[in-house]
Amino acid sequence: MSTDLQITTDPAEVGLDAGRLARLDRRLARWVDDGQLPGFLVTVARHGALVHVGRQGLRDVENGLPVEEDTRWRIFSMTKPITSVAAMMLYEEGAFELSDPISKWLPEFAETRVYVAGSAMKPVTAPQVEPIRVRHLLTHTSGLTYGFHHAHPVDAMYRAMGHEWGTPPGADSAEVCRQWASVPLVFQPGSEWNYGVSTDVLGRLVEVWSGLPLDAFFEQRIFGPLGMRSTSFGLRPDDDPEPLAKLYGATPRPSGATGFAFLEAFDAAAHSKPAFLSGGGGLVSTAGDYLRFAELLRRGGSYDGGRLLGSRTIAFMTRNHLPGNADLETFGRPLFAETPLRGVGFGLGFSMVIDPTRYGVVSSVGDYSWGGAASTAFYVDPVEDLTVSFYTQLLPSSTLPIRNYLRQLVNQALVD
Repeated sequence: MSTDLQITTDPAEVGLDAGRLARLDRRLARWVDDGQLPGFLVTVARHGALVHVGRQGLRDVENGLPVEEDTRWRIFSMTKPITSVAAMMLYEEGAFELSDPISKWLPEFAETRVYVAGSAMKPVTAPQVEPIRVRHLLTHTSGLTYGFHHAHPVDAMYRAMGHEWGTPPGADSAEVCRQWASVPLVFQPGSEWNYGVSTDVLGRLVEVWSGLPLDAFFEQRIFGPLGMRSTSFGLRPDDDPEPLAKLYGATPRPSGATGFAFLEAFDAAAHSKPAFLSGGGGLVSTAGDYLRFAELLRRGGSYDGGRLLGSRTIAFMTRNHLPGNADLETFGRPLFAETPLRGVGFGLGFSMVIDPTRYGVVSSVGDYSWGGAASTAFYVDPVEDLTVSFYTQLLPSSTLPIRNYLRQLVNQALVD
């Protein structure tokens, strides 16, 4: 398919009603008109044909610059599926088994303790009963966490070390992993689900397994083959900074609704390549580039020039790997996540709908997805053969119920 965002197929040819699809743009535009979103871009493709691109608002409010089709977005945690694909490409080459302890390559994690009780200043810990295995990183069941959760004493320990929305200046992936390994795990590996730095550690393993820095592996093995020319860890030295959308944070209003404000200091981080190549959240990309990646997934690992993953591997990654087919609400911790937790399972790098009625949104069993901290999101629906993506730059992603509206408004437009 063409992924330069040129629409070449009438929606009716692939079972979508253009008039009903326009409801999607109208609903999203209401948030822009109400001053709750700076701007957005949304894409809908079916059977490999891009049939809808909607955009409105501004990528740079202060300078009045509009959202364009080549606008570059900080995709934050939408980096995670790319890192997971990178790892599974190496899995297909026999670099590791999913059951391998990660201490085989990162020995610092062999002695990481597990939090039992106490405070961030005086934690009570116990040894690992089960080592962190590669599959625990892919499924976020490792016991690692995020400093920005503000939900557990270990989160506070991360923040005290400089790990909240960033990492200590100058520390590369090897050093960052050593720092995380020195802090207790939130729980015994494999016993719960908790969103955290697991995919960042996985990115470090990709470097060790491949012998390449993560950006070089991505460029040589994924971005180059797929033609993702505008995806990188921050802006490159010769990149024009103007297409990069500014980053905004939600601000409360007296009415109870939210507005937004420019996050100047946080915005600056994406303007250059960082020391730490975050496999969990470091990429900037365009809608056209990420559509190429989403279409790779929809097609079971193939693209027009070849194949990056086997179709059975993609199918395995997008199954629910939580014990007993549990959902995230049952097996996970009640804290921030970039997907609703009811009726949603988790595989190797993706969440997926396992019970649409419990999820509470018109959707398909097996629809898999993830999103980013600045409210970006994508999903692939294998039943309806859809890929849908959404881009904006508003922190945090929990500000507006964008992900639910995407599904209900795309699915109501299906008429075949």
